[in-house]
Amino acid sequence: MKLDSQNTVFVFPGQGSQVVGMGKDLALAYDVARKIFEEADDILHSSFSKLMWDGSESELNDTINTQPALFVHSIASFRVFSHLYPDWKPAALAGHSLGELSALAAADALSFESGLRLVRKRGELMKKAGEMNPGGMAAILNLDIPSLEKVCAEASREGDSVQVANDNCPGQVVISGTKAAVERAMSGAKAAGAKRAIPLAVSIAAHSKLMDSIQEEWNQAVNDAAVSDAKIRIIGNVIAKPIQSAADLRLDIQSQMQSRVRWTETIQLLAGQGITTFIEIGTGNVLLGLIRRINSSAMFYPLGNASDLKALD
Repeated sequence: MKLDSQNTVFVFPGQGSQVVGMGKDLALAYDVARKIFEEADDILHSSFSKLMWDGSESELNDTINTQPALFVHSIASFRVFSHLYPDWKPAALAGHSLGELSALAAADALSFESGLRLVRKRGELMKKAGEMNPGGMAAILNLDIPSLEKVCAEASREGDSVQVANDNCPGQVVISGTKAAVERAMSGAKAAGAKRAIPLAVSIAAHSKLMDSIQEEWNQAVNDAAVSDAKIRIIGNVIAKPIQSAADLRLDIQSQMQSRVRWTETIQLLAGQGITTFIEIGTGNVLLGLIRRINSSAMFYPLGNASDLKALD
């Protein structure tokens, strides 16, 4: 193993990374991964692994399926790594949006079953919120956060608001809110100097006030889940600081529903603490691309396929 645990962090992807076939070769290569997919099928009372591996793209892209699929693949990948290197632990964990729940499971703050049930509930509630209060999201390129916050404030009205949802990396920020407010903010962003303002193909205004309709149900679901203290420190999405206690973890994933994902601040914090290597656990390498724009001097490795493990030896 060529990685130094003292300066390596595992990161877990959120929605947008999913792809049909995700995790299949890992399950074929490692029994420990196959068992995770089988356990997911049992917990969800369905052939969920078949949906992930051979289902339609539209079915996988339904947030009710997307969120648990990403969670299952991330934990299967993490379990394979832990099986091969049982005494090796990263310096910290961080997950983007949904990925924060994967981080909790990897840190033993949630069991796989409790985590999967909570993630499925999250998808159900977010879909419900999107049906009750349809909204929109847009990616804003090359406009700094203070300028974009001002644009969002000027575009917002009472009951018709837009806000920064994902601070992904310098030059790429996602806004979220009602469709009308998002459209006003897109125009305002371009007038303020943004290179582009790109509407996203979603009807769910994640990380915005439009999630308020399901906030109480989400809070209850998190409170009902068996969350314990994390065995590895986690950088929270909402506060962009290390957290480990069960109470702090609950609060962060509850608050996350209507709050900004502070990904840029998370990576800057870790870089300032001497972290030089990032491994994306699960599907794709979206997060590694964002991290490269925040800290280009770091080393980056994906870990979601059997072949990825060879690069770590």
